[in-house]
Amino acid sequence: DMTDPDWEPALKQAAAVVTNRGGRTCHAAIISRELGIPCVVGTGTGTRDVPDGAEVTVDCSGGDAGVVWEGTQPFRVSEIELGEIPETKTKIMMNLANPEMAFDHSFLPNHGVGLARMEFIVSNHIKAHPLALLYPEKLTTEEFKSVETLTRGYDSFEEFFVEKLANGVGTLAAAFYPHPVILRFSDFKSNEYSHLLGGSYFEPHEENPMIGWRGASRYYSENYREGFALECRAVRRVRERYGLDNLVTMVPFCRTPEEGRKVLAEMAANGLEQGHGTDAANQQQPLQVYCMAEVPSNVLQADEFLDVFDGFSIGSNDLTQLVLGVDRDSSTVSHVFDERSPAVKRMMLDAIQAAKARGKYVGICGQAPSDFPEIAEFLVRNGIESMSLNPDTIVQTRCQIAEVEKSM
Repeated sequence: DMTDPDWEPALKQAAAVVTNRGGRTCHAAIISRELGIPCVVGTGTGTRDVPDGAEVTVDCSGGDAGVVWEGTQPFRVSEIELGEIPETKTKIMMNLANPEMAFDHSFLPNHGVGLARMEFIVSNHIKAHPLALLYPEKLTTEEFKSVETLTRGYDSFEEFFVEKLANGVGTLAAAFYPHPVILRFSDFKSNEYSHLLGGSYFEPHEENPMIGWRGASRYYSENYREGFALECRAVRRVRERYGLDNLVTMVPFCRTPEEGRKVLAEMAANGLEQGHGTDAANQQQPLQVYCMAEVPSNVLQADEFLDVFDGFSIGSNDLTQLVLGVDRDSSTVSHVFDERSPAVKRMMLDAIQAAKARGKYVGICGQAPSDFPEIAEFLVRNGIESMSLNPDTIVQTRCQIAEVEKSM
């Protein structure tokens, strides 16, 4: 019916994706965009209506609604010379998580990565829950053997996690150097974490994980802070050992300014101190820490959050979900989920104005500007510093933004 991070190895082999449930910002939709494959979600009965072995054409070229055509349909390919794409004052960045695609996508016209998702590396390259690697004695015999197989050749289970994560993140940072790569710390929900190897021992059962134990609230919790320490060690390795000081960090789903200060304290305790460079002489880029502006409190208390963080990146997916009170994974109410809502646009505008008034960074890394040209225009006209887009929409949106900027 739907996909979750367990599906990602299979999705990498797929020519297209069709699901029965889910909305435009569900897991299948987000990962398919990054992989560059068409995806139609929320069909209701699509996987039952298409017989096994049947040839179909999955078409996402017609706007909001995708179509699954019977048989193989003809199509047209348009080519654009990269040298003809105009420059823009607004920085055009991209959403990316798969290190294997980093160097290919780096040749698109861009100003860096506005959202690097740590979860993709954890689920595809590490595959085990970080606490399962720290406390392997809690695992079953079969799970322990699987961990041993995964970590063969590494000095320890925890070193496996740190090295694998650092190599994945380092690949993203190297591909786009010296442009910034904004890495979001892990934002798995508890139900997603529990699907990792050994995860069921360390995760609670939550009725609504989407607004449960996720993001910032995990990092300082006694029940996860050791896992967050491994994430910090990997980031520190990328910046200090690999010398990739273009890596910027970002904290997701931070509900209160006090929670933000607790996260910064945990980072500092693990050698990641906000505003400090990466060598003894402090000659390299200082570490910046942004906050995802995706919880209404981030906007309503913008000044207090900007006292803590170096800037905002608007997460329009969760912001829309929480402003409109709509489960973004639900196909039943997907018609209500709309980033173009005046209420959502007002929140975006307030976040932009608050950050600009403080002289701090403000960008957007949510789905909205990739899907809706009118949202991209709205953001440009109101002074957004950067937009992070899906790789497949960068050329088209950049040309559109150039036209908007000319008219201003």
